[in-house]
Amino acid sequence: MSTLPASSSLVCMPFSEADIEAAHALSQEIRWPHRADDWLLAASTGRGFVVKEGARLVGTALCWPWSERGATLGLVIVAPDQQGRGIGRMLMERLLDTLGPRTTMLHATPAGQPLYEKLGFRKTGLLHQHQGSDFRVPPVEPPPGERLRPLEPGDTARVIELASRASGLDRSALLPALLDVSRGVAVIGSERDQRGETVLGFALLRPFGRGHAIGPVAVASDDGRQMQRAQALIANRLAANSGKFTRIDTPDEQGLGPWLESIGLPRVDTVVKMARNGELPRDANVLQFAIVNQALG
Repeated sequence: MSTLPASSSLVCMPFSEADIEAAHALSQEIRWPHRADDWLLAASTGRGFVVKEGARLVGTALCWPWSERGATLGLVIVAPDQQGRGIGRMLMERLLDTLGPRTTMLHATPAGQPLYEKLGFRKTGLLHQHQGSDFRVPPVEPPPGERLRPLEPGDTARVIELASRASGLDRSALLPALLDVSRGVAVIGSERDQRGETVLGFALLRPFGRGHAIGPVAVASDDGRQMQRAQALIANRLAANSGKFTRIDTPDEQGLGPWLESIGLPRVDTVVKMARNGELPRDANVLQFAIVNQALG
């Protein structure tokens, strides 16, 4: 893949924790809502590159190789006054070299989509961003015989299993870090298995951006009651965050948008989900109603 010419004043190097302050400032420059702590979580669970010109950081891109099969990438940012110099393409090529043959997914802005298509990414779906603080939380009960309760330490393995099956990505490295900063709720089935209570779904609420984010949300769907479970979980997390700015990113195919609009969480943006090197198989018996965020998937 191409690299910058030797005479260029631009230098590409691995992303380090020391770059977080400048990366955060760059994301603020383009009006992305990420906090410094959001950058820290992203950097601590993945890897990436920055481009600098002298002491100034002018570009970032991170990736997350979740397994030998699947990865996500995001936080691809080029300073507005530096666009057109090939910085975005260089960063992307470095990431793709790092990821190799893995199936890689991203969420594309309109500005970035043409470059991603040239690099072999293809559209696989849409993702809707809903957010607001003036929402009206209805009482939503889980299906008959089921109940909600807070997540417990003993639920971690099952939560990782559900999140991995729903996303097609290995979440064993990510979920413990998310659980450390989240308030989660589970939907519990009426039957017990060898591990005790049966967790049929979960939702996490954590600080992010301008306020809080709900996600991931994953629920069992083999009995056709997935929408009621998802709405009960999300309504519970919204009630826990009443009056506070809350964001949720939901895949178009789950059809959650009209309900979110009806309770006061308007859609503010839609981005294109793209994949390279095929698509990862997902378990049809567990569905993802909200992702972690647009970078981590």
